[in-house]
Amino acid sequence: MKQLFQATALAFACVASTTAWAEPATLKVLGNFTGNKKQVELVEQPFFMGLPKETGISSKIGYSPMDLVNVKAADALRLLKSGAFDVASVQIGLAARDDPFLEGIDLAGIATNLADQRKVVDAIREEFDREVQTRFNSKVMTLWPFGPQILFCKKAIDNMDDFKGTKVRTFTTSMASMIEGLGGSPVTLQYGEVYLALQRGVVDCGVTASSAGNGGKWPEVTSHLLPLAVSNAMQGHFINLDTWKQFTPEQQAKLTAAFKKMEDDMWALAANIDADATACNTGKDSCKEHTKYKMTLGTISDAEQARLKTVVNRDVLPEWGRNCNAVIPDCTARWNATVGKAMGYDIAVK
Repeated sequence: MKQLFQATALAFACVASTTAWAEPATLKVLGNFTGNKKQVELVEQPFFMGLPKETGISSKIGYSPMDLVNVKAADALRLLKSGAFDVASVQIGLAARDDPFLEGIDLAGIATNLADQRKVVDAIREEFDREVQTRFNSKVMTLWPFGPQILFCKKAIDNMDDFKGTKVRTFTTSMASMIEGLGGSPVTLQYGEVYLALQRGVVDCGVTASSAGNGGKWPEVTSHLLPLAVSNAMQGHFINLDTWKQFTPEQQAKLTAAFKKMEDDMWALAANIDADATACNTGKDSCKEHTKYKMTLGTISDAEQARLKTVVNRDVLPEWGRNCNAVIPDCTARWNATVGKAMGYDIAVK
C-alpha cells in the first residue's frame, strides 16, 4: 500500500510539473497602435512573428494592434491582468491612471533627454517590475521611450520666463504641474485636436515627439521648436504572469534575451527618429525621412535647466508624491531610493 501511494504521488507530481510548463497554444499579443508605423512595422510586428523561431517555443502568435481590435491604450494593463491577452504593449503614462507609481518612470522635467531617461529606467526597473507583478499579475519584458516629447511653439521660448502666460497643450498630470510652475497654462487636448488649436490660437505651444509633430503638420502652424524633453513617452511590453509560468526556465531565459534585443532596438529607433525629424522640422540638409520645414531651433542653457529643476522640486514632485502616497503609502520612499538617488532629487511630502 505504501509503495502504491508513493508511485501515485510520483505520477501526480510528474503530471503537475508537465501541466505547469504546458506552453499556451496561441500567445495572444496586444500590439501598439498602427499609427506608430516605424515602431510597429520595423520592430514590434517582425519581432513577434519571429518569436517562435527565435526562442524555440511552439506557441502560435496571435498579434493584434490595439486600434484594430478597438482597445483603448488606458485599458491595456487591465486586459492583460484579466487574461484577455498574454502579452501587451503598454503606454505607461495612460496606464498610470490605475497606478500612480507607474508615472514615476517618466515624470515631467526629470529626464530632459534620452540619456537621462536611460538612467531613470535603469534605476527604477526592479521596483517598477515588482509593482506591475503585484498589482497587475504581469511581468515587465521591455521598457522603452517613444521619443523626447518636445515643444512646438508659435513664439520663441528662450528661457523659463517665456512660459509665463503661454497656453501649452499637455497630456499628463505631471506635465501640467510643470507648465503651471513655469507660469504657463496647461491645456489638455487629444493629439488630433492640436493642429487646429495651434492654428486658431487656442494654445501657443504643443508638446509631442518631433516625429509626431512632423507627421501631424504642426510646423505649418508653429515657428519655433524647443528640443527640451518635457517627458519621453515611456512604453513597455508586459506578459501575464500566469502565461509566463507556463514556460520552462530555459524558455523564459530565451524569451528574456529576445525581448531585451527588441527593447534595445526601440531605444535606437527613438534616437534615430528624433534626430531625423528634428533636422527635417528645422530644414537641415541631413533631413531624410520626414517632411522638411523651416522652424527655428531653440536652445536651453545650463542656467535655465537649473531653473527648471527648481520648478520640478517645488511643483511637480510634491504634487505627484502626495497623490501617489495616498494610494501607495511607500511610493515616494521607493522613488527617492531609485530615480531620486540616480537623478539628484528627493521628494519630501508633508
